[in-house]
Amino acid sequence: MDMEITLPDEVPVMTLPNVAFFPQALMPLHIFEPRYREMLRDVLATNRLFAVAGLDPHAVGDPLQFEPSHRIASVGIVRACQKNDNGTSNLLLQGLCRVEIAAIVADDPYRRIRVRALASQPGASANENDRLRAELARLLTLKLRLAAAGAGELTAFLKTVVDPEAFVDIAAFSLCENARLKQKLLETLDVRRRLELFSRQLRTEIDVLKLRRKLQGRLPDDRIDHN
Repeated sequence: MDMEITLPDEVPVMTLPNVAFFPQALMPLHIFEPRYREMLRDVLATNRLFAVAGLDPHAVGDPLQFEPSHRIASVGIVRACQKNDNGTSNLLLQGLCRVEIAAIVADDPYRRIRVRALASQPGASANENDRLRAELARLLTLKLRLAAAGAGELTAFLKTVVDPEAFVDIAAFSLCENARLKQKLLETLDVRRRLELFSRQLRTEIDVLKLRRKLQGRLPDDRIDHN
């Protein structure tokens, strides 16, 4: 998708566990650590941009690495921010684009990274990606219904998102429960492949939910052991 904001070569970054931040997604953040308070003051005084990267669980045990992150992250812009009386802040960050982390520039007083913007490729015709988007939407609705999950407002919003790339990114950020797949979806630049990967995972989850219902019969969840 075209970026309306020029991305600088270097940006601050937050490295967070179990997080994969996507373009177009809206992520609320509570800023309380001193280093991130200073980071927020600086970005609000300049371009309001910083990146969010997921902590790489495979590299966490390496004593030579401090907060090792995945190589692919997303840069977002602070859309709203409220400072609290105790010095902490609540903000809403909107994803702008995927980036590759080329290098860590500094860690003091907060981490800054050199980045390279990554552009998605359709991977298929517009008609094919529209078809895959519709199938993904169907699977999401079916899974939520089987799981009795309340995501009504989000699913209603997703119906208004017609662009396949934006649809899969927002859906993956909000509704993908598999952390490993979520990061893989972030790293997949082929939109068709991204749609297919998420749909494949949903089909597996739907099959599990259907089997569970069949085994459970008509007993409620808290009485399944009586079957």
